[in-house]
Amino acid sequence: MYGFSVQISGGFEDAVQRVTEALKEQGFGIISDIDVRATMKEKLGIESQPYRILGACNPSVAHRALQADPDIGLLLPCNVVVRQASENTVTVSFMDPEAVLSLVNHNEIEELGNEVRQRLEKVRDALK
Repeated sequence: MYGFSVQISGGFEDAVQRVTEALKEQGFGIISDIDVRATMKEKLGIESQPYRILGACNPSVAHRALQADPDIGLLLPCNVVVRQASENTVTVSFMDPEAVLSLVNHNEIEELGNEVRQRLEKVRDALK
């Protein structure tokens, strides 16, 4: 498995705001925000449900990871997907940093992956 998720009730924009605030509570900021729906509309003329990819970063953990392996930036930031599942339901999916960072085969990086996963699980639990 490369991720975990939660479904929440309410509107899409409200969900994005709730996710952003819950991430902030765990020390994450949003360093990228990709509006997939808008991109598909602009580039391909395709209408779709709201879908955003938020690039979440905890600066202190990212710094520790970069100190342990300068190339770790290839696997950063932690992606969080917010997507409209139905009229009143939004799915929030989190990249599993343990699964992704285990690719590096470096004990310190794997420990950081575990720490970040625990923080992201707290974000998921706060959204329930």
